[in-house]
Amino acid sequence: MDVILHLSQDPEADELLGRSPLAALVGMLLDQQVPMEWAFKGPRTIADRLGADDLDAHDIAAQDPEAFAALLSEKPAVHRYPGSMAKRVQQLCQYLVEHYDGDAGAVWKDVSSGKELLGRLQELPGFGRQKAQIFLALLGKQLGVRPTGWREAAGAYGEPESFRSVADITGPESLTKVRAHKQEMKAAAKAEKANKADRTAKQ
Repeated sequence: MDVILHLSQDPEADELLGRSPLAALVGMLLDQQVPMEWAFKGPRTIADRLGADDLDAHDIAAQDPEAFAALLSEKPAVHRYPGSMAKRVQQLCQYLVEHYDGDAGAVWKDVSSGKELLGRLQELPGFGRQKAQIFLALLGKQLGVRPTGWREAAGAYGEPESFRSVADITGPESLTKVRAHKQEMKAAAKAEKANKADRTAKQ
C-alpha cells in the first residue's frame, strides 16, 4: 500500500493513510459522529503523540487503557468521544494481534472474493456491515484491492463515482459532493421520521 489519499485534506495525515493499512482502518473506525476530515486525521495525530512514524497494532494493544484514552483526549482531541474511541481502537488492534499477528494488511491479503473480504471486515471490532462495505469500496476504488466481486460486495458504495462515502473522495470537489449526499440522506431520514410521527399521531 503506497498511494496518495485525500481523505483528511491534510498532506501528512493523508500520506500515512496511503501507506499504512492500520492507519486506514483506524481512520475508518473513527469516522462516525465527527466530520470525515477530523476522523481520518486521527491516525496521524495518534502516531505523533506516540512518537512514531506509523501505528503499530502490538504497541497500541498493549497500551494502558487510561493512558491511551488520555492520549486521544489531549487538545485537540482525536474524536468527539475520545475515551470511548480509544477503547474501540485498542479493541481493533487487539483483534488484529490475535487473528493477524498485528498485520492490518493481512485482513485483505489473499482473499478470494469480495464476499470473503466483506466477511473479514465485518468481523473487525467496530465494523458493522455499512462501515465494512464503505471500507471495502475504498480498498477497491483507491487502494488497488480488487478481489472478484468486490463492487457487488460493497453494495451501492462500490458503484463508480457514486459519491456516497469516503471511498469516492479524491480531492476537495469530490469531498463536497460526498458531504452533499450525506446531508441529503440525513434530511430524507429526518423527513421520514417526521412523517412517521405524524401518521402515528393521526391514528
